[in-house]
Amino acid sequence: MNFIEDEPKNDTARTDAGCILYAMEDFEFAFLLHLMKLILGISYELSQALQRKDQDLLNAIGLVKVVKSRLQEVRDNDFDELLQETKTFANKYDIDIPDMNDVYCPKGRSRRRLESVTFFHYFKVDLFNTVIDTQVQELNDRFDNVNIKLLECLSCLDPHDSFANFNKEKLIEFAGFYPLEFDELADIPFLSSSLSNFIVDVRADSDFVNLQTISDLALKMVEKKKDIVYPLIYLLIKLALVVPVATASVERVFSTMTFVRDKLRNRISDDWFNSCMLTYVERDVFHTIDDEAIMQYFQGMKNRRMLL
Repeated sequence: MNFIEDEPKNDTARTDAGCILYAMEDFEFAFLLHLMKLILGISYELSQALQRKDQDLLNAIGLVKVVKSRLQEVRDNDFDELLQETKTFANKYDIDIPDMNDVYCPKGRSRRRLESVTFFHYFKVDLFNTVIDTQVQELNDRFDNVNIKLLECLSCLDPHDSFANFNKEKLIEFAGFYPLEFDELADIPFLSSSLSNFIVDVRADSDFVNLQTISDLALKMVEKKKDIVYPLIYLLIKLALVVPVATASVERVFSTMTFVRDKLRNRISDDWFNSCMLTYVERDVFHTIDDEAIMQYFQGMKNRRMLL
């Protein structure tokens, strides 16, 4: 940054480099950097588990609980340690450390119009607590009780270790989430006996031994025509594959958002933004659609003065 600021190609580059360098040499930036490192370290295993192709759903459930517990523990006990760690870092790199008992004043604001909030309060309550509370809330929203229950049910279809997590009662409970697909009187009673027969059948079949994922199980059932023998089980598996909480697709959406520039994001509606992300996330599907078919579709939506 110093080099870019001293040897810029233009005035804009000099200004941008100077602003970034100024922000990076601020104690607040250093504190947030250490806080981000701490939170990412706590959530690393969960993030990897959710994005792994051969997801271990039961371990993922356990990791969600571990992360929430660790975040709460950090919130209650670790602020002083993090602050001291940041001060050590600041001393090493000659970053000014504010007196935590002084009144905090945001840059560019007049002290006369501010509430009497100390630096300690600002760093602990407004930054530290708020960031951690936001992370916990996002986990609660993403993994509420219904989603956790779904994950527990879906894990029963995991073919690892000869269907070690298989649980007939939980799979019947999973079917209960879809009353339009499973009739309580016509299907559920037969589902119980069908599940009992299914698990004995697949555990005895060597073709089902080395399966890794639920999608592998679905493909193998079609290959061996067991989707015809066990139609209710196959329906359960298909439903499991389209439940968003059971895949890494939702996690990948957040990565996709980085491809949409912030300035553009601020100018478009949520519907348009969601459509942009959908086409990117499912780009393998959209690549199979001919551009001409898309243009003809939009051309037929309304009369236009010119062709698309």
